[in-house]
Amino acid sequence: MESICEIYKIGYGPSSSHTMGPRKAAEIFSSRTPDAASYRVTLYGSLAATGRGHLTDVSITNAMLPKLVEFIWKPDEMLPLHPNAMRFEALNETITVTDTWEVYSPGGGVITDSSKSMRSPKIYPHQTMTDILRECTQSGKSFWEYVQDYENDSLSSYLHEIWSVMKDSISRGLKSEGVLPGGLGVSRRARNIYRKIETSGEKIRKEGFMPAYALAVAEENAIGGRIVTAPTCGSAGILPAVLRYVEETFETTELDILHALATAGLIGNLIKTNASISGAEVGCQGEVGSACSMAAA
Repeated sequence: MESICEIYKIGYGPSSSHTMGPRKAAEIFSSRTPDAASYRVTLYGSLAATGRGHLTDVSITNAMLPKLVEFIWKPDEMLPLHPNAMRFEALNETITVTDTWEVYSPGGGVITDSSKSMRSPKIYPHQTMTDILRECTQSGKSFWEYVQDYENDSLSSYLHEIWSVMKDSISRGLKSEGVLPGGLGVSRRARNIYRKIETSGEKIRKEGFMPAYALAVAEENAIGGRIVTAPTCGSAGILPAVLRYVEETFETTELDILHALATAGLIGNLIKTNASISGAEVGCQGEVGSACSMAAA
């Protein structure tokens, strides 16, 4: 399996597969073709079907500024490796194609193509829970210690940054008001819910803050705010909400939170390796179910 750092990615919503991944691909292709006069981007499958609502074209355009970008939308056409597919074309002054790249955004902010060069190295020798449990039973180590054995020395500082961004996204969401983008006129609710819970009885206070935290992050994601994939943008609020609730309710240290992030990342990694965290493949329920599994661990 790959590093759990591939599960936790800092970026901007509203979608890890439809916003973060395409933006990353656009940045790579743009840097690879600096002499292009303009670009043409063809979006396929799920990216084309829901790309406008997820701001796919906006994120790609912003990444390729100041060059002009033409978009072609093909929701009924698939490329072979994944439903979330893109073709980037670099054009010269005579609109002749000088370079092309087919790339996929399977979820979690990750991008892949048909080559092996973009694939992150596999650092874990096991890829099933059965094998990991056997290893931990034999060694007497917990899941976070297992993760620590195979990740590099920078993991702790990376998880510290991840936790910091998660907390910031909760705080921003609890302070913000207004209408969410998308044309449906849906108002942000996390701030009002949080304030009502603050003045409620002990039982409601104890159980009510956690969903308010999750909603705060979800609303930040919806406006294109800075969040952490856990394991995706669409499910980004669940793990931070649970961890903040645990931090406030029990006597936990930041080190405990970092260990929890390592454990949750391992579970997300197993799901990503053996099934999928991509909403295009397993639906939004699959994203949320993965996040719930990570939080439960």
